[in-house]
Amino acid sequence: YYEGEKGAERFVRMVFADGAVAHYEGESGAEWKVCVEFTKGNVHYYEGERGEGERGAERLVRMKFADGEVQHYEGEQGAERLVRKEWPDGTAYYEGGRGAERMVRAEFADGMVQHYEGERGAERMVQAGASEDKAAAEKRYKAMRVAELRSECERLG
Repeated sequence: YYEGEKGAERFVRMVFADGAVAHYEGESGAEWKVCVEFTKGNVHYYEGERGEGERGAERLVRMKFADGEVQHYEGEQGAERLVRKEWPDGTAYYEGGRGAERMVRAEFADGMVQHYEGERGAERMVQAGASEDKAAAEKRYKAMRVAELRSECERLG
């Protein structure tokens, strides 16, 4: 789908055969993919290199699932790696390259923190305890969510 005046149309949306919808932003000829909405409620978010706005140069930065899980990714296109998973009751942190990400820490809403060691798929908890009180953990978590939501709102306009 295109929008804009004749001769200056810009690509804004692509609908796939399975019902998924990809959304694009940018000026005519410099559009880039910003998200893909899937029929089951999952959404994948993308960012391009600043200033390039080049279609095809986007990298995956976040996936939101219908069940409330949010996964965050870092890295260049094609080398994106999972760095964090968020659920309503906690957050898990990951280290390692793409395909070798391993959980290293989990923080829960009640203030419990668990530390893990081991390779992907064989992580084992090596330490657990409360690193901060529940109120401080909730405050930190809410501040992080507010910052992410503001950033998303600014990006989407």
